[in-house]
Amino acid sequence: MNFKKKITLVFCVLAAVLWIANSAAADSGYTLGVNDILTIKIFAGGKTQDSFDVTVSSKGTINCPFLGEVKAAGLTIPQLTDEMTAPLARDYFVNPQVMIAIKDYKSKKVYVTGNVSKPGLYTLEGPTTLLELIGNAGGIGAAGGKGGERSDFAFVIRGSLGEMKSDQDITKLIERKKAIKVNLHELLDQGRTDQNIMVQANDIVYIQPSSSANVNLYKISVLGKVKSPGVFDFQEGLTALDAISLAGGFSEYAAPNRTVITRRDSSEKITINLSKVQKGQEKDIVLKPGDRIYVPESWF
Repeated sequence: MNFKKKITLVFCVLAAVLWIANSAAADSGYTLGVNDILTIKIFAGGKTQDSFDVTVSSKGTINCPFLGEVKAAGLTIPQLTDEMTAPLARDYFVNPQVMIAIKDYKSKKVYVTGNVSKPGLYTLEGPTTLLELIGNAGGIGAAGGKGGERSDFAFVIRGSLGEMKSDQDITKLIERKKAIKVNLHELLDQGRTDQNIMVQANDIVYIQPSSSANVNLYKISVLGKVKSPGVFDFQEGLTALDAISLAGGFSEYAAPNRTVITRRDSSEKITINLSKVQKGQEKDIVLKPGDRIYVPESWF
């Protein structure tokens, strides 16, 4: 082998080693799942034999040159590398190197809700701690990120994402699934790293509003001509008609057609005809934290 070819080979090998090292450091602990996209390179004989992107199928497999269908879901990157290297070495190449990196994380989702700035669905890009996830969700604070109210506890509900249809299911899921309760004061103020647990695919993470925070921010009030006027817990997705149900329904001399919703954050007043809403003739209004619903008395 001449000097030029030797230099080329050395650089190729070094590039391969660095590529493997960087990929392994980032992805070695991640378990592959359906819809993850991988970049795979097969290196042998001093050159790249193949380089391609592939998506983990609904069956949990990938299709590879030389090997055909290979199981991927449930394996880590090092495990999949071994699964591919062995048959390549046995049937095709001398000392092949298989290099795999995750191009796009698609399979691992978690849902964050409660007292965070940006509640919603998040993708886990490798091993993720509770604090990292909360950071991705904009940090702990008042709904919408205003006010900076603290929270006392976080609840991690393992593997329950598929069971949740709305935020109103949270309390029931916490009780039924025996959620992991994390003391946020110990984690954030005392640096208790044992409280900084790893989140997993399909988890729900609920940041509970602090008992010392402004309670009205997480309540709605229903007043006027209803059977049981009072203050009720705010729940995501709660509508004006839902709130009337919480208050026992309209009283005998109510005027549902002139119901008024007053927004806490802007003092905006919205008139809604709940009689038409009941009949499906008008769209209901989704409430916000702190809303005040007032049902006036009928004129007749």
